[in-house]
Amino acid sequence: MQESNLNFALAAPEIVLLVAACGILVVDAFVKATGRALTYVLTQATFALLIVVSLLQLSNGVYGATFHGMYVVDGFSHVLKIFCYIAGMVTLVYGRAYADARDMTSRGGELYVLALLSTLGQMVMVSAGNLISIYLGLELMSLALYALVALRRDHTQSTEAAMKYFVLGALASGFLLYGMSMLYGATGSLDLSVIGTVLATGVAQDMELVLVFALVFIISGLAFKLGVVPFHMWVPDVYQGAPTPVTLLLGAAPKLAAFAITVRLLGEALPALTPHWQPMLAVLAVLSLAIGNIVAIVQTSFKRMLAYSTIAQMGFVMLGLMSGSTPESQVEAFGAALFYVVVYVMTTLGTFGLILLLSRANGFEADNIDDIKGLNRRSPWFALLLLLMMFSLAGIPPTAGFYSKLVVLQMLVASGHVALAVVAVVMSLIGAFYYLRVVKAAYFDEPVAADAQAPIEAGGTMRAVLSVNGLLALVLGILPGPLLAVCVVAAMSAFG
Repeated sequence: MQESNLNFALAAPEIVLLVAACGILVVDAFVKATGRALTYVLTQATFALLIVVSLLQLSNGVYGATFHGMYVVDGFSHVLKIFCYIAGMVTLVYGRAYADARDMTSRGGELYVLALLSTLGQMVMVSAGNLISIYLGLELMSLALYALVALRRDHTQSTEAAMKYFVLGALASGFLLYGMSMLYGATGSLDLSVIGTVLATGVAQDMELVLVFALVFIISGLAFKLGVVPFHMWVPDVYQGAPTPVTLLLGAAPKLAAFAITVRLLGEALPALTPHWQPMLAVLAVLSLAIGNIVAIVQTSFKRMLAYSTIAQMGFVMLGLMSGSTPESQVEAFGAALFYVVVYVMTTLGTFGLILLLSRANGFEADNIDDIKGLNRRSPWFALLLLLMMFSLAGIPPTAGFYSKLVVLQMLVASGHVALAVVAVVMSLIGAFYYLRVVKAAYFDEPVAADAQAPIEAGGTMRAVLSVNGLLALVLGILPGPLLAVCVVAAMSAFG
């Protein structure tokens, strides 16, 4: 990988996004319409332009490092950035009507600008080649998300969720920064590749205790951002308290970015410490699978149930990350984990899209399981899409979620972690209960709330995108090969 001290062409997507976000912020200041239609269109156009730029860079083989190695461009970063753009676009398509109906855009287009700035932070995280750039990207993303959670200033629950998220997020950032400082003290470098080289040559062998403590703090910070046990305490409250479009902005693309820095740190900087971090990830995975799936069973709030579902799903990601036993199998494990995260994000987008679809302009929030009852009578098509999403999250064939779980389990068994594979299967069976409970409510239960029986109102764009989203959960389960191949090649390029 060629390194240049100052090559702005490599950072073209970030520069385009930053200029566009600043421009949209200025334009929005002069927009008088309460719906912020122009701001919305410009935001979506920015995402579309970013997809084109990243695709051109990927197809033309634009790889390298710049800014003294702080910024890295490879296939891994290109692929993850494109997924982040798509997740942002889809989220705003789903959330626009909800935001307009609840005066989230009447005072300004902060929802759209903050979504762009959050994406900018994710892009910096994905391309980070240095501990400092990891931290800067993480804080840029997090600060935008803190503000988004509190966007409904007159909504007590949102304000409370924002305070919890901010306080715990600051604590987690402190953990991560402290671990990074210890890692710098032990290796004498902030550059991920240099840290990996120093540790591989055994120069810092006499600092093993310091390195293990650094690893504990770093994994604690990463675990918070991914939302795994025991750093999951913010997830249910923030998912439930935040406005539903913001919950989706929290639960989709940021997971891709957090996954990216986890791979960068563990796979590029700390492979020499694999015997230490693999057992840590195994413990986090088992706890997340157990607590996430068991506690989700007793939830009556659909959003809260999905929050605990997220905790359990991230447990599977942890299993994927720790399932490599050799450097070659480790890259394959990272590819399998990336495939799992992408499928999870796609399914999460569709599930929350249905919640936003069923929410009404009169303030009705379809965030309880009771609000899903009788959905099949109102719209058999959207009930079918909900069924596909729940089947995918549960890992039931022939959906994409089944194949993503199967790939991770195969990696576990191949690396000799048969007991962990058995635990994962058992926990998935437990988790299937609460997913199927939602399907049962949609198909076999009588509607409870009067608002839950009203006609479904949504624009044609939202209906079309939601339909494609739902069908992808089925198509990628039947034909998972191309996406899995992209994920494995992307993981390989990160260490090539």
